[in-house]
Amino acid sequence: MTSHAHATSPGTYLKILGILLALTVITVTAAGMDFGSGNVVIALVIATIKASLVALFFMHLRHDKPMSAVIFVTGMAMLAVFLTFCVLDTGSRERVRPFKGLSRNNMSTLSNRSLTVAAQ
Repeated sequence: MTSHAHATSPGTYLKILGILLALTVITVTAAGMDFGSGNVVIALVIATIKASLVALFFMHLRHDKPMSAVIFVTGMAMLAVFLTFCVLDTGSRERVRPFKGLSRNNMSTLSNRSLTVAAQ
């Protein structure tokens, strides 16, 4: 059994912890602001940076074999492709209009239509 000694100092871990905490504060602050559809993009970018830092330093991917890094980057690329297709799909749809309810006149018209359709 071989032992892998990595030269990651406790100071490095504390720096990464500080960066992760700062990114968490940025995420919470950005969630309180209205950037329109940019809110999701900002949250995903920050989450990707945080996940990469955790994988690189706390999961020791930085000191692992290069193939592990290739697998990690490929997974992130596939996630980006998936999310891009989701955004394109959502962008191609019509806007959903909020339902404001039915007035009495609309309700009687609607029930007359449903009776006519049912009779046919």
